[in-house]
Amino acid sequence: MMAVEPVQDDHHDERRKHNRNVALSVFLILFLLIGLIWFFYWLLVGRFHEYTDDAYVNGNMVQLMSQIPGTVTQINADDTQLVTEGQVLIKFDPADTDVALQRATASLAETVRQVRQLFENAERAKATLVWRKADFLKADLDLKRRAGLVGNSAVSKEEYQHYLTQKETAEAQYQIALHDVKSAEALVANTHIYTHPLVQTAIANFKIAYLNAARTTVLAPVTGYVAKRSVQVGQRVLVNTPMLAIVPLHEVWVDANYKESQLSDLRIGQPVTLYADAYSDVKYHGRVYGINAGTGAVFSLLPPQNATGNWIKIVQRLPVRILIDPEELKKYPLQLGLSMRVTTDIHDTRGSRLAQVAENKPLYSTRIYAEQIEKANETIDGILRDNSPDMFIAGTTDD
Repeated sequence: MMAVEPVQDDHHDERRKHNRNVALSVFLILFLLIGLIWFFYWLLVGRFHEYTDDAYVNGNMVQLMSQIPGTVTQINADDTQLVTEGQVLIKFDPADTDVALQRATASLAETVRQVRQLFENAERAKATLVWRKADFLKADLDLKRRAGLVGNSAVSKEEYQHYLTQKETAEAQYQIALHDVKSAEALVANTHIYTHPLVQTAIANFKIAYLNAARTTVLAPVTGYVAKRSVQVGQRVLVNTPMLAIVPLHEVWVDANYKESQLSDLRIGQPVTLYADAYSDVKYHGRVYGINAGTGAVFSLLPPQNATGNWIKIVQRLPVRILIDPEELKKYPLQLGLSMRVTTDIHDTRGSRLAQVAENKPLYSTRIYAEQIEKANETIDGILRDNSPDMFIAGTTDD
């Protein structure tokens, strides 16, 4: 009985050793298989993608500031609300600007009438010159006809002296009329009523008064969502006082901060896939729009000074701007500052790393301020027409 037990223990140890060797072999095979799979994935896919989770949504924040001083009487929009371009947001008390506009209107009308009189004076001076010239020529002929009769006693010396005096008087009056013409023409030469300096000055003053009156109504320069409203009803604001901001969320982009070691194969136009932490299962598509001209440290308020004895190398990151498909952005909007996970496909490296062509068209624009000056010009045309109907030419005040 005692001789059988060791044989069983040895058999049990051998089976346990065999099982351990099999498990290690399986683990080794699985490890090698996983390594091969990862290697082929990196070889075929992974090495053609650059990933970063240091990426954030960015966009324009249109800061709305007062263009004139005034007292706020009405606020039509608040934070989180959507506003459209040209929508009335804030109104100021218009009493002072309305009075200034009335004064400028009256001044422009009066100036137009005065300048119109200057043109009439110039025409009258020209007519007077013709009159005085005719008198002078007549007096000169009369004198010449009588000059040969003095010796024959047909005309007395006294009468001859009388005609000589008339000629001299007519010549003096002609010279006075000639200088009057020059004086009158000096006030209107090379001008029309609407290009006369006095009228142009009055027009400029009217435009200032008109724009100040128009700016008591603050309009939205772009379509977007209101943020950071700080103005209050009854508040007295000065010029350039921040009142609120408008964020056009349909024009946002993503700034992906890639390490400098990841930039070698990044090119403009490469496709990008993005995921937002705000949407767990939404996949965005975009493209590389451009690579920033410098790292964030360079443009900071206090740039780093690396020429020091205690220098420590820090891996720098460079912002890469990525534009998102506008249809996807419209369906799943993103707010400024949201975190993103970005993967750039770097298969195609034929593109350029930096922009090679300068953009000659405006990227962002608004029409609301141009419309204000257009309406001012229309009003000016009306004033000119009413006060100089015979000299008015339409569209003469356009910039």
